[in-house]
Amino acid sequence: MAVKLSSKGQLVIPQPIREAMGLRPGMTFEITRQENKIVLQPLDYASPIEALYGKYAELDLLTALEAEHERELTGDAEREKALS
Repeated sequence: MAVKLSSKGQLVIPQPIREAMGLRPGMTFEITRQENKIVLQPLDYASPIEALYGKYAELDLLTALEAEHERELTGDAEREKALS
C-alpha cells in the first residue's frame, strides 16, 4: 500500500492498518530508522486522563449522584424529625 509524504512531512496511515492495529488519534509513536526502513512503534503508555477518556461514557453518573444526594437529604430529614 503506497502513501505520499506531504509538504509538511506527514504521512497518513491507511484506515485498514489503523483499525487492525487499534491505532487511535492522539497516540504517540517512537520512530526509528533501521537501515533503509522507517519503523513506527506505538507507545503503550498514556496519561491518566487519556487512559480514562471515554471509559465511563455509557454510564449516567450524574443521575446516580443526584439519587445518592436525594437519599442523603431524605435520611437527614428523617433523623431530624426523629430527634424533634
